[in-house]
Amino acid sequence: MKAKKQCFGIIIGTRAYFNSELAKDVRKTLLEIMDQCGYDYVILPEDATPTGSSSIETREDGLKVAAQFKENRERIDGIIVALPNFGYEIGIINAINEANLGVPVLVQAYDDYNDKVDLDHRRDAFCGKISVCNNLYQYGIPFSDTTFHTYDLHDPLVKADIVKFAGICRVVNGLRHCRLGQIGTRPLGFNTCRASEKLLQKYGITVVPVDLSEILFKAEKITDDDPRFVEKLKTIPAYAAVPETYQEKLKVQAKFGVAVEEWCDAEKVDAVAIQCWDSLELNYGCAPCITMSMLSEKLIPAACETDLAGAVSMYALSLATCEPAALADWNNNFAADRNKCVCTHCGNFPKGFVGNDDIKLGPLGVLGRTLGKVRTFGAVYAKVSEGPFTFFRISTDDTKGVIKAYLGKGEITSDPYGMDGCIAVTKVDNLQKLMKHICRNGFEHHVALVRTDAVDIVRDAVENYLGWDLYVHE
Repeated sequence: MKAKKQCFGIIIGTRAYFNSELAKDVRKTLLEIMDQCGYDYVILPEDATPTGSSSIETREDGLKVAAQFKENRERIDGIIVALPNFGYEIGIINAINEANLGVPVLVQAYDDYNDKVDLDHRRDAFCGKISVCNNLYQYGIPFSDTTFHTYDLHDPLVKADIVKFAGICRVVNGLRHCRLGQIGTRPLGFNTCRASEKLLQKYGITVVPVDLSEILFKAEKITDDDPRFVEKLKTIPAYAAVPETYQEKLKVQAKFGVAVEEWCDAEKVDAVAIQCWDSLELNYGCAPCITMSMLSEKLIPAACETDLAGAVSMYALSLATCEPAALADWNNNFAADRNKCVCTHCGNFPKGFVGNDDIKLGPLGVLGRTLGKVRTFGAVYAKVSEGPFTFFRISTDDTKGVIKAYLGKGEITSDPYGMDGCIAVTKVDNLQKLMKHICRNGFEHHVALVRTDAVDIVRDAVENYLGWDLYVHE
């Protein structure tokens, strides 16, 4: 994921009938929050309009903002509209419409104090926010709302809503400009991993393919004295314990990792889906899991079995949270509790998702039985620690011409489970209802997971701005 300091265009609205001095405290508090969070911002100088405090009212004021925003088009990730009083919708809607940035918009409004509603102190922002939102609706401009319709100037929710909005902007802007790497073709036995490049492209997601043979050829050309290879031989054992019996095989794994990472860097991909099962193991002699785990740890999500939609799902969660996401199978029932399910994969979970340092490398479990342990070395073995998680999955429904998705949250438990690979025992309320939805609507067996609650961020991004068909599980 490309590191970028987020920047927001800020509009402070006012209306002549109300005391424009009320905007001063809002401007000061809002900019303090932006500084605390490490965000950049674009805002008019305080003396740019007759009302002062950067606040705008008329169409002419709005056009000044629009011109400023256009000059900073490449920097601005989202727009924050703050209403210290009723505000005047004309200036605000002209600023946003004329700037035409196409970025998310957050609308804030601030509380009246019921013992101060004389003409010098009343705000009426409760009412003004409705007018601003009405205009955004009329102009077809999607926007995000705050936790409360209005809130106190110093309420901690002001900061919390801005941080949440920053996550929404990362998801929307990140997916709209996503470069999705595809290393190798979809394995023959995985029709479930089919996806439509054209539907993904409709929303700005570009698939960048490369034949697996090209990556393997690059890996085989790497010499033992290559500094990139020498460094990778150090970083893998520092990341996960390597059994002594596989020390020689580690060299094969390291060269593959170098080749994949260099291709990702060269093509500037944001996420990647890699062919496995079982061409890589047969024709090169290792599993890709540790390479995928380390990529995901660096917030370049890597999905198995060339699952393009799965990689996008992972990327959305990493964008929302700035944390590593995992791709897992909804894999095993938990007989003692029908709301529990074992989510597992051969061994691709990133270390940050596992939540502990007890990870080691070994051979693939299922493929190792048929292809041999030596050829399938490279899987991460880990039991995920307990705590909250969010699940998310998109699917390109070609027959309907839409992207659909489901989203929800649950808990990872400490229940033991005796399987190799990456294991997470999960508990989701009304799990049987979720499974029926997944099966009835043709979703894949893979699901993206992240270790925090990201439901509100992803929901707002998907429903308000991307327009995908979304089922939120509750």
